[in-house]
Amino acid sequence: WDFLILFFCLPVVIFNEITKKRLLGDVSCRIVPFMEVSSLGVTTFSLCALGIDRFHAATSPQASTRPIEQCQSIIAKLAVIWVGSMTLSVPEILLWQLAQDTSPVSGMLTEYCTMKPSSNLPESIYSLVLTYQNARMWWYFGCYFCLPILFTVSCQLVTRRIRGTEKKSECRGTKHGQCEGHLNCTIIALTIVYGLCTTPENVCNIVAAYMSPDMSKQTLDLLNLINQFFLFFKCSVTPVLLLCLCRPLGQAFMDCCCCCCEGCGPDTSSSESSADSKLKTEMSSSIFFDKPRETPPPLLALGTPC
Repeated sequence: WDFLILFFCLPVVIFNEITKKRLLGDVSCRIVPFMEVSSLGVTTFSLCALGIDRFHAATSPQASTRPIEQCQSIIAKLAVIWVGSMTLSVPEILLWQLAQDTSPVSGMLTEYCTMKPSSNLPESIYSLVLTYQNARMWWYFGCYFCLPILFTVSCQLVTRRIRGTEKKSECRGTKHGQCEGHLNCTIIALTIVYGLCTTPENVCNIVAAYMSPDMSKQTLDLLNLINQFFLFFKCSVTPVLLLCLCRPLGQAFMDCCCCCCEGCGPDTSSSESSADSKLKTEMSSSIFFDKPRETPPPLLALGTPC
């Protein structure tokens, strides 16, 4: 989802700031906020799911021998996270629309997105969208800021408490404990980055909600632009941070990139290294297991001369 934000939303915002024209018109005014709010939901619910996973790992009676989760279960969790985030972001599509205004500085006709529900909506849907607009600031603050931070902090405190009581009995191996600690540090780092990048948006939303009559449109547009670029920064840093901290995932990513860049021909260095490793494996295994298959020495004549 971070890739989709950078691939689609970032060019639209930059194009609008340079030309004062909205790329794709009214469609981008509805899709860009929908994708940005969905990104917050995906990150929020992913951090909550990771916190639950760490809690289960700490409270499992046989955590060191716990089987690897099946692919179907992981895909089901991702589907719930993505579908839930997109469902909660549907009001953004009905809330925004394209507007035009004449710039007081240059006198040119500029296009911008305004938060104003369309009057053509049915009465019931229109009232729901208005209710969402009035509660949008606190919904942002409670669901997309407080929920992931409090959830992650609570799971980490409970996990550390359980691990502290189990250190005396030494129920967990050293290697397993280091792996669990490394995963906990990864979740904490992701939460810190998310909290730092979403704090300015929540502060600006609260300030704009209570001081918007005293603020000019240029100031509000500047605050909105700053919030969007903080979101773009979060989408850029999170994958890099995840690949750097999660060593197996980062190594798999690098191996995949090297395979795509170098190809899969027989003359590539990867194939040579794989062949060398295969040869070394065969040689090392032959030391212990292949001796019965070696060519036996010529048999000597045994027994009496008769």
